[in-house]
Amino acid sequence: MVQSVRGMRDVMPADARLWRGVEDAARKVLTRFGYEEVQLPLLEQTELFARSVGESTDIVEKEMYILNDRDGESLALRPEGTAGCVRALNEQGLLYNQTQRVFYAGPMFRYERPQKGRYRQFSQIGAEAFGFPGPDLDAELIHICSEFWRALGVAEHITLQLNTLGSAESRRAHREALVAFLTPLREQLDEDSQRRLTTNPLRILDSKDSNTQAIVAEAPQLMDFLDDQGRAHFEQLCRHLDGIGQNYEINQNLVRGLDYYTHTVFEWVTTELGAQGTVCGGGRYDGLVEQLGGKATPAAGFGMGLDRAVLLCEAVSNNRWGHAVDVYICYAQDDMFVAASQLAQRLRQHDLQVRTHLGGGGFKKQLKRANSADANWAVLLGEDELQNGQITVKHLGTGEQQTLVESEAIERLLQS
Repeated sequence: MVQSVRGMRDVMPADARLWRGVEDAARKVLTRFGYEEVQLPLLEQTELFARSVGESTDIVEKEMYILNDRDGESLALRPEGTAGCVRALNEQGLLYNQTQRVFYAGPMFRYERPQKGRYRQFSQIGAEAFGFPGPDLDAELIHICSEFWRALGVAEHITLQLNTLGSAESRRAHREALVAFLTPLREQLDEDSQRRLTTNPLRILDSKDSNTQAIVAEAPQLMDFLDDQGRAHFEQLCRHLDGIGQNYEINQNLVRGLDYYTHTVFEWVTTELGAQGTVCGGGRYDGLVEQLGGKATPAAGFGMGLDRAVLLCEAVSNNRWGHAVDVYICYAQDDMFVAASQLAQRLRQHDLQVRTHLGGGGFKKQLKRANSADANWAVLLGEDELQNGQITVKHLGTGEQQTLVESEAIERLLQS
């Protein structure tokens, strides 16, 4: 039997309902903040990610799915969404001297070691905003995330971590000081950090190796290298967050894994998912549009992992995310199928999700099927109901049962 590719997974109906609920909640929050959806291709030129994410990052060095098409062009399955979003808006002439607030949703691909909460195909919702240079945008993006956690009922289980990387000049000065500090201690670092010392030393700061963590605790802090503008930007962001009542922790070792970030970076983390505790991350990337061939444009955004958001909901939330079926129609005899189907169609016109029983059998069997379908209500049609123009409705949660005329029955079905 052919099986799924390692690191890819199937989402079955019961889980898909939860997925849909989480994604719909995110879309609702984003549209309430005035963000509009864009739809982006899964395949991009490999060069796009090498230029944006950074050639020395783990994503480009180890994790991208790369293929050559029949014309010999190197293409990559997208490992993240920001670069493709920038490419698309710039290509369509929607960035220069304009402001944009957009979001996208869909699968991303990274060749990583599969484990719970980390897959080679994973789903993400991302939001990006362009043309806003101030920390008010950074605060808005964080506020959007906060509203999303509240809508999911998981806000008390997730924490905002915040840092600033400053300007490119500040970061360059800090990098030189960091390399000078770590080079004599190179042999004491973990293997990945030894490699990063010459390629991407900032990533050493968020190493999970305990020995390396102890070393970087004494390393030069990026905050000490901020210029006046970078410091003012971060301080104003903190004031904005304080003003809207958003709690946060400043984590000076938070650097994110992508080279394009400048100034603000943030992550939302939880202790409910073990090692895969980062559920959402983002920040500012003022140089990326120009880096990819556009005019200089300030920008910031975030990416939210739906896989982990779903896991978090499963771990801490009691939300059922609705029923798979609102109404399951049962009928006493096979020759009532047409009447049952006609009733189902009338109910669907009221935006109810209705499943008509198939396969025969008595009411006992049909009600068992209704429960298996996770229906909220069962509708029972017998000879008396058809003769009297009535419907018997049974709430499958409470067992409450009433026989009503159709208009009253519809009102009852719409109440819960």
